[in-house]
Amino acid sequence: MDLWLKEMQLEGEGVAMSYKIKETLLRKQTQYQDMAIVDAEVFGRMLILDGIVQTTVKDEFVYHEMIAHIPLFTHPNPKKVLVVGGGDGGAIREILKHKSVEKAVLCEIDKDVVDACKKYLPEISCALDDPRCEVFIGDGIKYVKEHKNEFDVIIVDSTDPFSIAEGLFGGNFYRDIYEALTEDGIFVAQTETPFFLPDTVRKVFNDAKSIFPITKLFMAAIPTYPGGYWSFTVGSKKYDPTQVDITKIPEMDTKYYTPEVHKACFVLPKYIKQVIGE
Repeated sequence: MDLWLKEMQLEGEGVAMSYKIKETLLRKQTQYQDMAIVDAEVFGRMLILDGIVQTTVKDEFVYHEMIAHIPLFTHPNPKKVLVVGGGDGGAIREILKHKSVEKAVLCEIDKDVVDACKKYLPEISCALDDPRCEVFIGDGIKYVKEHKNEFDVIIVDSTDPFSIAEGLFGGNFYRDIYEALTEDGIFVAQTETPFFLPDTVRKVFNDAKSIFPITKLFMAAIPTYPGGYWSFTVGSKKYDPTQVDITKIPEMDTKYYTPEVHKACFVLPKYIKQVIGE
């Protein structure tokens, strides 16, 4: 008998993704969510939260490289970085490839996610034990509010804007992020699929734009995310990510991100420009 995971990607929209599963490695109801780690035939080991695929060992590099390297190569000298969410550790792994970074803080609300990823997804979580990394288990909204003028880069690596992650999308949180950044700080957040959730993309982009002097949307192709074409929003106090001198970006061990991709990802299709009102 074949075992298949069916992920309902958009409630009420008649869209789903199905994955043939070889083995269920972990299934647990944590304090905050239903968590599973499975081994899929095509994508390998996958982290699933509340029935939604969060990351897979086969395609995670796209998401983690883009959410980390775009802001870190935009800022000329990032030393202290905060990741809100991202308990799998993939963003931390990419951040610590930057030699200028002296400290990277992972603020994850669900300790069970961190522990499970360390055990079952070591290729993603491998940097969580790096001496430059601090893992803080707690509420990211509260953490950001309590750390003013502290971080050069803040990355919001959240789940979808429902349930425990809902407060990570929107104006109040983005104002607190602005205050937690240094005077030339940059933040980036994953901001959903413009094809299926255009209202969400529009709202979070405009919320960020109302707070940050420079706000840009960029895109990346991620096979296991709804629609396969995913948006990220950058808010910057000083540095424009589209004006980076890509000839000065050093060689780095990546699979998706390149200096040329840094430039190209900000070139938006017309329908996405219309979504965000540009």
